[in-house]
Amino acid sequence: MQKAKVNDWPTHIGWIVGLLILVGLVYWLMRQGWQWRRTLQSDLAELPAVPSEPGTTILESSGRYHGSTTAGNWLDRVVAHGLGTRSLAELTLTERGLLVRRPGDVDLWLPAEDLTGARTDTGIAGKVVPAGLLVVGWRLGGKDLESGFRLDHPDRHPEWVAAIDARVDQTLAVRTKKTEGVAP
Repeated sequence: MQKAKVNDWPTHIGWIVGLLILVGLVYWLMRQGWQWRRTLQSDLAELPAVPSEPGTTILESSGRYHGSTTAGNWLDRVVAHGLGTRSLAELTLTERGLLVRRPGDVDLWLPAEDLTGARTDTGIAGKVVPAGLLVVGWRLGGKDLESGFRLDHPDRHPEWVAAIDARVDQTLAVRTKKTEGVAP
């Protein structure tokens, strides 16, 4: 009587090796796509340097940074200058701008004159959060961007929207006064 073959090890090993090669290929293609996107965005201006004295604090919160996109296109992730990396974040709004400290990554300084507004939304850069995100609009060089944050206390999102929008209004008022003072 002949025994039945219980395990066909060469076939199992072949399938495992094939699957590992497929996973490796998919990972490599994803990495190439990320590098390609970074190359396409290489014309993006450098991030402003974080000032040694950011100014008087208006609001502070902690949470997560979920990424940046081009304004109006929540799926067009910006990866240049480390803006595509999700991370923890400490947000501080001052009279001079918004400071985003990101442990282990590049800190962001968004000067008040570059802020364009804020709102709450449910998604940014492929991340959808039904409870909502704080989306801050800002300008880098001549390009309008939006960055998404999920605060540890999402009930504070409206407070942040109001404070950032007030900061933008103040900056516009100062800019308008300067323009009127220079006009003949």
